[in-house]
Amino acid sequence: MYVVCPDLEGILVPEIWISVAEKAGIEELRLTTRDVPDYDQLMRGRLEILKRVNLKIRDIQEIIQSMEPLDGALEFLEWIRERFQIILVSDTFVEFADPLLEKLNRPTLFCNSLIIDADGTIADYQLRQRDGKRHVVEALRGLGFEVIGIGDSYNDSTMLEAANHGILFRPPQNIKSEFPHFPVIETYEELKLVLEGYL
Repeated sequence: MYVVCPDLEGILVPEIWISVAEKAGIEELRLTTRDVPDYDQLMRGRLEILKRVNLKIRDIQEIIQSMEPLDGALEFLEWIRERFQIILVSDTFVEFADPLLEKLNRPTLFCNSLIIDADGTIADYQLRQRDGKRHVVEALRGLGFEVIGIGDSYNDSTMLEAANHGILFRPPQNIKSEFPHFPVIETYEELKLVLEGYL
């Protein structure tokens, strides 16, 4: 039995931090896991910026509330659900993801959480476990599932390596260049054709 494990951001919804950067006018927040391989370094930088500009959790949630899934993402997700088991795996946070999951008809998501002060300042972040995406895939394989991983960033690479089948979806050029052994897919229609090959 197959389980499809897509990342959330860049695969089904826009990059949250880029949307926040654009709406709040904070160019430094545009960096994502497509640009920075070290997730802790990336998050520490983000937290510093949020404190410096006094951007609180409610401000970010308001921006996320205005976001919509990528064109065709909901239809693609429903197409997968009719044919496979699916678990979204992401390094985003429960406190960010909820409005987006609502718009995707509530798929299962494994992600992380934030530590928030009483005044709404994001004080820190808490990983569910280090390299959590890889651990999800390894656990599913240990349960006898065949896993199809779909990602687009540095922080997806160990998940894709651990999966039976790893696929890059609309990755930037630096990711394509650094991980040339993964097939690159650019559209949901192409991705459906690849996934149909496993049925």
